[in-house]
Amino acid sequence: MKKDLEKDEKITESVQDYLKTIYKLQESDDTVSTTQIAQELGFTGASVTGMLKRLSAMEFVDYNSYKGVRLTELGTQISLEVLRRHRLLELYLKESLGFSLSKVHDEACRLEHYVSEDFIAKIDEILGFPEYSPLGNPIPSKDGAIPESSNLSLAQAELNKEYHIQRISDDNKEMVAYFEEMKFLPGMEIKLLSRAPFNGPLNIEHNSKENIVGYEIARNIYVS
Repeated sequence: MKKDLEKDEKITESVQDYLKTIYKLQESDDTVSTTQIAQELGFTGASVTGMLKRLSAMEFVDYNSYKGVRLTELGTQISLEVLRRHRLLELYLKESLGFSLSKVHDEACRLEHYVSEDFIAKIDEILGFPEYSPLGNPIPSKDGAIPESSNLSLAQAELNKEYHIQRISDDNKEMVAYFEEMKFLPGMEIKLLSRAPFNGPLNIEHNSKENIVGYEIARNIYVS
């Protein structure tokens, strides 16, 4: 049964944030640990454990203290709805209100819990029913369908092969500001020329210029 974010008082702002975070972490790890969630949200392990037990009782997650946590079908449905709101708001803030990419994430985080579904549907219509956020992240449709997206990071790409940046991570606004300054944005052509061992720096080519980027930067750029 589909949950209504506007009418179900149990789906608090905190619950929404946890479910959205678990969903994003599940994109790279099949099962998510308490430590990963604590690091992502900036909470203590004990606080996260308490919330996971609560989410499990609400049937939003399957939680085992030894094996970690995964979203249930219901938890996934809620997380996709929150992500839909968030990414449509990001695009609206960028395209219609002129916000910089480094600011749209935090602004969307503030707004996503309070806007109505009617408001989101109107934004979706005004923007032409987009499939991707300004950072290239897929926008779930109203029925939960997710557009195709790459999980291949630049750090894992083959050497001397042409790629296009498909999406960039929105987890760190300082990093997003760097991406924006360097024009490392969705659609840009990029080639990995060399990669130092042990998570060392990478030499890349873009816009006919060579540049050195750190491993952490490359890990947060997804290419196809």
